[in-house]
Amino acid sequence: MRLRGLAGAGFIVMVAGLTASIAAGGTAPPGAPSDDGATVVGERRPRRRVLDLAIGSPVLDAVAHARLLLPRGWSRDASRTWPVLWLLHGAGAGRDGHTAWSDHSDIEELTEDADVIVVMPDGGPCGNYTDWWNRGAGGTPKWETFHLAELRQILERGYRAGPDRAVAGYAMGGLGALAYAARHRGLFRAAASFSGPVHTLHRDPSGLDVADLVELGVAIGAPSLDWTDVWGDPDEQRVVWRQHNPYDLAGRLAGVRVHVSAGDGTQGPYDPGAGPDVLEALAHTVSQEFAGKLRKLGIPVSTHFYRGTHTWPYWRRELRAVLPALLAEIT
Repeated sequence: MRLRGLAGAGFIVMVAGLTASIAAGGTAPPGAPSDDGATVVGERRPRRRVLDLAIGSPVLDAVAHARLLLPRGWSRDASRTWPVLWLLHGAGAGRDGHTAWSDHSDIEELTEDADVIVVMPDGGPCGNYTDWWNRGAGGTPKWETFHLAELRQILERGYRAGPDRAVAGYAMGGLGALAYAARHRGLFRAAASFSGPVHTLHRDPSGLDVADLVELGVAIGAPSLDWTDVWGDPDEQRVVWRQHNPYDLAGRLAGVRVHVSAGDGTQGPYDPGAGPDVLEALAHTVSQEFAGKLRKLGIPVSTHFYRGTHTWPYWRRELRAVLPALLAEIT
């Protein structure tokens, strides 16, 4: 059964039940819902700065999660708002994608003194940071709408999030970061991709294509679904693919501070003894193509291309290096 066939009364009953359950154990989280009725149905505070949200989403027909890192002095009742840094996870993060950055990097320590809210949302096991095409029928899941309409409105209405935003992501999250910044002009002041497949229509007759990654991700994360439900067939629905491809949307990034980085797939300082990594080699190739397209368009871009593989030690290092520039654009 396709996800889009699950929407409707069942979702309303589910969210109503969750809200009632929370209310029975205390007070339901405050804050206004989004325009379409998405609402926070649960909160958890595992550490001083960490606030985990459970959000009932009509466009996902499910409860999704987001982890917030709150700045010093943050309060729901504050008279001010805070800039927002969005961090997106890669494919295959499982049910805890919203904790990936805090589980595998030192983002909490790096932002201890930063005057920003850090938002790490769930993006699904293979959501691809997009509203799925679903053979032209639309419907769930709509990850792009969940993030940039529902969750953004919830954060601005109930958690003091302001209008100044930057976004970064690793792997598929890097694709999401640049696609979001390009497709929603003016929403993000800075965007960074670490090992992202940022040219989805890249073709390599002798190797791996980005379309293969989409197919593989859906096969692993949602094996009951058809991978072409994401954007259609890359040849038959080429227009749909181009509408979500950072390489094709590069001209829309004028005015955004852009950074891309990737390893070349060979053994680097954090993976002694590792063999060739074809996934990172592909990210390296398409990231260079993307950066080259920006430069041809006269759009500034910073880059870091290095020896290394598709693994967390490099993404931690890249985040540390680029974080000051991201924060400088929004604080």
